[in-house]
Amino acid sequence: MADTTTHIPTVEELLRQSAASEGFREALLLFEKNQAASERIHFGAGNPPVKVLRAICALLESQPGLAIDRVEVNGSSGCSDYVGDIRVNGGESTFHFVWDCAWKAAEQGWKDFYGDPDQVRAAKTFGYRCMKSLEPAG
Repeated sequence: MADTTTHIPTVEELLRQSAASEGFREALLLFEKNQAASERIHFGAGNPPVKVLRAICALLESQPGLAIDRVEVNGSSGCSDYVGDIRVNGGESTFHFVWDCAWKAAEQGWKDFYGDPDQVRAAKTFGYRCMKSLEPAG
């Protein structure tokens, strides 16, 4: 089954639709460029910055009315997946997520040279939209 999505919103587009604070907006745009943790975007050493950004983008898209001022992302990263939690504003809201580019590739019917789901193609094509689930924790 082919995904009919033709446009994946940019960080800037997601922020325009978001209730995020001005400070968070600035921090996220800087994070997109330098991929370094900050006071408003915190994550541990085992969290790849590109996957942290994807998790935050998925949150912005699914929760545009959420007044985000800061986030803490804690996840476990595998080759094709990234699973964890996003704490918003010190725990006011927490979301559990599963990002999985192999799942997205399988959903698309995309296979690599070896016949496995083409996770690289899915990650490059869909970015944060490889999010399998993003749900409020608890």
